[in-house]
Amino acid sequence: MSNIPALPQNIVKTLINFLYLEAKNRGFNRVIIGVSGGVDSAVVAVLCKMTFGNHLQALLMPSITSSKSSLTDGIALCEQFEIPYQVQPITAYDEAFRVQHKEANLIRKGNFCTRVRMALLYDLSQEIRALVVGTSNKSELMLGYGTIHGDLAYALNPIGGFYKTQVYALAKLLNIPKRIIDKKPSADLYAGQSDEEELGYSYEVVDKLLVDICKTYDDLSKIDTKKLALLGYDKEMLNSIVPRIKKNLFKHIPPIIYRP
Repeated sequence: MSNIPALPQNIVKTLINFLYLEAKNRGFNRVIIGVSGGVDSAVVAVLCKMTFGNHLQALLMPSITSSKSSLTDGIALCEQFEIPYQVQPITAYDEAFRVQHKEANLIRKGNFCTRVRMALLYDLSQEIRALVVGTSNKSELMLGYGTIHGDLAYALNPIGGFYKTQVYALAKLLNIPKRIIDKKPSADLYAGQSDEEELGYSYEVVDKLLVDICKTYDDLSKIDTKKLALLGYDKEMLNSIVPRIKKNLFKHIPPIIYRP
C-alpha cells in the first residue's frame, strides 16, 4: 500500500481560501501565473480561476526549444476554463543568449529562459498590479527542479506542499484535461527533457521515498542512506536521489544578510 498521504477532505476549498486570504493580506485582489501546458501550472491556474475569477492573468512564454504541445495545451486549458491569457514568446531573448554564449550547456540555456519568464511575469504583474503565483510541487522542490530567481521567485504557491502524485490526484478533482495529466512530466528546459528519464524512476516510486524521508528527517542535510535502506529501498536509488536532495538544499535558504 502506498505511503503517500491522501488529499485532505475539502482540499480545493482549503486552497481557494489560502489563495484568497494570502493575496488579500498582501493587498492584492489579482494574480498572475505562468502557464506551461503541464499539470502543475494547470492545477494552479484553475485554482486561481476559482478564487479570483477574471482577476487572473495567465502568461504563456514558449522558447526556441519548447514543445508545440506546451503552447497548444496551455492555450486549450485557458480557453476551456475561461482564463484570461496572453502569449508572449521568449524566442528573441533565447536566441540572443545563444548568440552571446555559444559555449552554454543545456542547463544554462534552460535556466536563462526560466529567469526571463519570471522577469516578464513580474513586469506584467507591476503593470496590472497582480501577485505572482508559483507552480512548483514538493517533489520538484526536494529534487532540485527549480531555478533561483526563475520559477522559484513567486509570492504564493498553493501546491508547494504536495508531492507530484498528490498533484495528479488534485488535477483529477479539478477536471484538468486528460491530455495534460497523461503527458510526461517535464521542466521543458530543453527539447525532449523528461524529469522521470533524468531521475531514472517514476514520480510514483520517488514520492514514496520522499515521504519516508520527510517523516524521518526534519533536517534533510542529515539523511542517512543506510537507515533508509533498512526500510527496503534500493541502494542504487538511494545513492542517486539522496545526494540530489542534499545538493539542492541551498535553493531553499533565503538570502543571508550580514547585519553589523
